[in-house]
Amino acid sequence: MRKAWLILSALPLLCVAAPLRLSLRRAVEMAVSPEGNTNIQLSGEALKQAQARSAESRAALLPDLEASVTEQSRTENLAALGLQAVALPIPGFHFPTFVGPFSTFDARATATQSVFDFGSIRRYQASKVGVSAAKSDIRNTDEQVAAQVARAYLAAVKADTDVETAQANVTLSDALLTQANNQKTAGTGTGIEVTRARVQLANDRQQLLVAQNARRAAHLQLLRVMGLRLDTEIELTDRLEYAPVDAMTLEQAGQQALRERADLEAQQRREENARLSASATKLERLPSLAAFGDYGSIGTGLDSSLPTRTIGFQVKVPVFDGGRRDAQRAESASQYRAEKTRTNDLKQQIELDVRLALDELKSAEDQVKVSKEGLELSQNELAQARRRYEGGVANSVEVTDAQTRLERARDNQTAALYAYNVARIDLAQAMGKVRAAVQ
Repeated sequence: MRKAWLILSALPLLCVAAPLRLSLRRAVEMAVSPEGNTNIQLSGEALKQAQARSAESRAALLPDLEASVTEQSRTENLAALGLQAVALPIPGFHFPTFVGPFSTFDARATATQSVFDFGSIRRYQASKVGVSAAKSDIRNTDEQVAAQVARAYLAAVKADTDVETAQANVTLSDALLTQANNQKTAGTGTGIEVTRARVQLANDRQQLLVAQNARRAAHLQLLRVMGLRLDTEIELTDRLEYAPVDAMTLEQAGQQALRERADLEAQQRREENARLSASATKLERLPSLAAFGDYGSIGTGLDSSLPTRTIGFQVKVPVFDGGRRDAQRAESASQYRAEKTRTNDLKQQIELDVRLALDELKSAEDQVKVSKEGLELSQNELAQARRRYEGGVANSVEVTDAQTRLERARDNQTAALYAYNVARIDLAQAMGKVRAAVQ
């Protein structure tokens, strides 16, 4: 019975889910999945809407077939139709004023088919380009979400590193406090030195609490951009590291960006869509040709019905519509010019993004090198200061100053590595290859 109780009491502990281990690559894959980030889901719906609009435009070029069955009982006032009673030279016969009731049965199929309608053809072509633009928008959304998740992941990794650094600072301060107590006990130290070490330890513990709170916030932000539940426990497997980027010139990066940027491709498709829509509005002034026909049986009843048909062609020639088409042409032409302006502006923005990203990457790379050198020097300084303090040739102020510089050097290295990795993501986004960069 005791064993069973122990097993039951341990079940809640066994049922606790293990933290979700996340690499940067895995985080991006989960975010850009169909059930991931909200923007991914919305871009998928936008594609479906564009495809529906394209199918609607194509319907104007396909046959329209309808079937109907009508059965009715009618009475008519012939006088209301302009048929007046007329005396006929037939004894006892008078032209009726009121007729009915009589029945009519009609079963009929009706079909129409557009033969030549250049405006509808051009609108269908524009709708297909709209579908291509929606597909490019999906690729662009993938890139944007991947970059957003990558930055959130790096921020969470930096927060983890800050916690580790703060914990290391606490451990170091605790060791220095122990050393100060030992020096005081040996008669080579003073009480002020012990107090100074305790103040430094208290400050480092406070910084640890701040870093832990920042880590929780960074993890929540990462979960939010990934589209996961905010109560999910995660464990980040990647760390802030320096990974060299292949050298390239500004011209090479710019050309690749113009080839790979999905937002530019989508904008070019929207420009093409606007051009075709403007052309469709112009072509509405041309005559259109359609064929129509119907076939069915009509009579006073099903047994007495006879087959009848209608076949013909219809030519429509626009003559005057009160200026509606002229206004539509002016509007569509303005929309086309606006899209051309947006395309040119986006190309200039891409060039700016590439230039800024390359400069940012170069500066961050230099910061990493300087911070590494500074960390090594500060570690050596603290080691020497501790030996001097232990040997009685220096006081604790020298150790505290060296400790402060070491903590600053650690923070500088973390900030430099974080800035470098963010710069890599910025450059990849500027060149349109974030997904490839995080693989």
